[in-house]
Amino acid sequence: MSTVALSTPTAAGRAGRPGFPGTGHRNLHRFLATGVLLVGALYCLLPVLWVFMAATRTREELFSSFSLAPGWNGGLWENLRDLNDYRGGEFWRWAANSVLYAGAGSVLSVLVSAAAGYALAVYRFPGRGAVFSAVLGAVLLPQVALAIPQYLFLSRIGLANTYWSVLLPGILSPYGIYLMRIYASSAIPSEMVEAARLDGARELRIFRSVALPTLVPGLVTVFLLQFVASWNNFLLPYVMLSDDRKYPMTVGLFTMLNQGANQPALYSLVIAGALLAVLPLVALFLFLQRFWSIDLVSGAVKS
Repeated sequence: MSTVALSTPTAAGRAGRPGFPGTGHRNLHRFLATGVLLVGALYCLLPVLWVFMAATRTREELFSSFSLAPGWNGGLWENLRDLNDYRGGEFWRWAANSVLYAGAGSVLSVLVSAAAGYALAVYRFPGRGAVFSAVLGAVLLPQVALAIPQYLFLSRIGLANTYWSVLLPGILSPYGIYLMRIYASSAIPSEMVEAARLDGARELRIFRSVALPTLVPGLVTVFLLQFVASWNNFLLPYVMLSDDRKYPMTVGLFTMLNQGANQPALYSLVIAGALLAVLPLVALFLFLQRFWSIDLVSGAVKS
């Protein structure tokens, strides 16, 4: 009997054999899942790759054929030189505006999100649940639906067509507040706050010296999300601004693209500008990736 028991394969052993029924279905599912992921990755990366390659092609090469082959006749330097000379360096003014809108706006948004998220996570006050529910409701609102009301309000108080008309709407980020509230709830134990109060620290000192150093991964995550959203923002500055000297790169390149219908040479400049617009985002992610907290985003989605 012992010999028979030892030689009889268990259910787990049979399941692990290639010929066992059900193994082929699991392998097929894995193959299909991997294939879907690869198709999604190609769908996202192919336009970026085309921009990189098209920026290296001359105007004649760009319109002669559609391919992913790079140009070999110095097209990149020619396009960058012409982009630099366009209207006396107008592109670099747009780039500086984008840095202002995305950089300053993201820093201010991080501070507001950190303070609001910390308050919702640590303090107990009447209406706390209603405030958090309002924040969740604001997360569900699309930004497209808010652009016109924001323009009407800022126009009424005289801030339309100013830098503040693009900066102010981006400072208050419901999604950033939500993320910081979730992160602060798990990263800052109540015992730490009570110990600081017993030592005589005021609430502002506790937030600045105790909470903020603990929230650094969450702050960087919110900063990255907000910076990318502000850097790529098109509709808000397009609605708010009428002075092209205050345009960010997104709106500036769009105006160049519209002019390309009459001046096809501008298409090469738009592609070169799009390439330069992508590079700061890549550099920022590479520089701050050690602070990036995937668990923060995944935890917020599950909560």
